[in-house]
Amino acid sequence: MDVKLKTPLRKADTTELKLGDTVYLTGTIYTARDSAHKRMVEEGSPIDLEGAVIFHAGPIIQEERGSYQIVAIGPTTSTRMNTYQPEVLDMGVKVVVGKGGMDEETQKALERNGAVFLTAVGGCAALYAKSIVEVKGVNWIDLGVPEAVWELEVKDFGPLFVTMDSHGGNLYEQVRKKISA
Repeated sequence: MDVKLKTPLRKADTTELKLGDTVYLTGTIYTARDSAHKRMVEEGSPIDLEGAVIFHAGPIIQEERGSYQIVAIGPTTSTRMNTYQPEVLDMGVKVVVGKGGMDEETQKALERNGAVFLTAVGGCAALYAKSIVEVKGVNWIDLGVPEAVWELEVKDFGPLFVTMDSHGGNLYEQVRKKISA
């Protein structure tokens, strides 16, 4: 099923999502990778994470006269964030976007928080960039461009696919079980 969601998200928005749903997001999303997750847990978040969407991505940025433009933005491997993702989810995040799935502790945090993991398609960085209306801001630029927390206004950002839901469904685990059977 195709689902269009507007951020910030409510638990009611995300708990209705099921494995295989195709999602398009409109509103504000944030990028965050390894260093940003670590700093959020250790120091607190520079942004309000209640109902937020975190995209595991390191965008390619073009800066011109103090304004930023996203050239390309594709997903990075999400398992790198496993150490900190459960705590970041507990801060109010409702959607994590990335690739490759996440671990069992993150799955438990998704269930506990009524959140979901959405898979972004690798190789679609230019397509995803077209959905970005505006770069609204950047936090922690001292971490470097890929690791900074970028605040992005998006319209119909997707397609994204529900691969870990808030009810314990995990498409990655289903595939692993079929392969090992």
